[in-house]
This record gives sequence, structure tokens and C-alpha cells, in this order.
Amino acid sequence: VQLQASGGGLVQAGGSLRLSCAASGRTSSNNGMGWFRQAPGKEREFVAGISWNGRYTSYADSVKGRFTISREYAKSTMYLQMNSLKPEDTAVYYCAVACSAVAGSGAAEYKNWGQGTLVTVSS
Repeated sequence: VQLQASGGGLVQAGGSLRLSCAASGRTSSNNGMGWFRQAPGKEREFVAGISWNGRYTSYADSVKGRFTISREYAKSTMYLQMNSLKPEDTAVYYCAVACSAVAGSGAAEYKNWGQGTLVTVSS
């Protein structure tokens, strides 16, 4: 499976962006998917996850209420709608396919990773 993340860019604080993650190759709709991010000088951290059927979602406390994860099976694409962006949301955002049907918060629970898309939020 190859993952292509897109949609990053420069936005002012309070603004919105929608990230996309398109899967190609031997895709499977039986796996959870997730978004992670890595800010300069920091560890990669979990942002949001969605189960294989889209029924269950989870979020980091720092983005809860502002970000929404979703997936569109017909297009093998996952999204991350980011609203009320803050400067501390600045990071490279990565999408990944989980090893199982659920989407945990640990990076080790994921296998295929996209190349990342940069989100910069100015104050």
C-alpha cells in the first residue's frame, strides 16, 4: 500500500485546512487508519485514528473538538478536517494504515506510512 498525504500549507491561527491521504496499491478497507504529526525537535505524536468501518474515532486531547477524521471508502481516501488551528499545530502530518481493524494511538500499531505534508500555522 502506498499512501499520499496532501493538503498542507500555511494558514493563520484560527483558520482551517483539510488534509487528505490517498491509498493506492493493495489497499484494504479492513484496517484502521490514523494521522500523526511531528513538530521540529519533537517526537512523532498521535493526532487521530479511525476504525476500519469508520464507526470508531479517537483523538489526542490537544485536537479534540477541533479536528475531525473521516474516510471515504470508494476513493480509498482518509481526511483530517482541522479547524481553529493554533500555532502549536504546526508540524509535518503523516497518515498511516493500522496493523489491525482498530486505530490505536501508538506508532508501533501502524505499518504503512505516507510521506507527510507540512502544516504551518502563523500567529
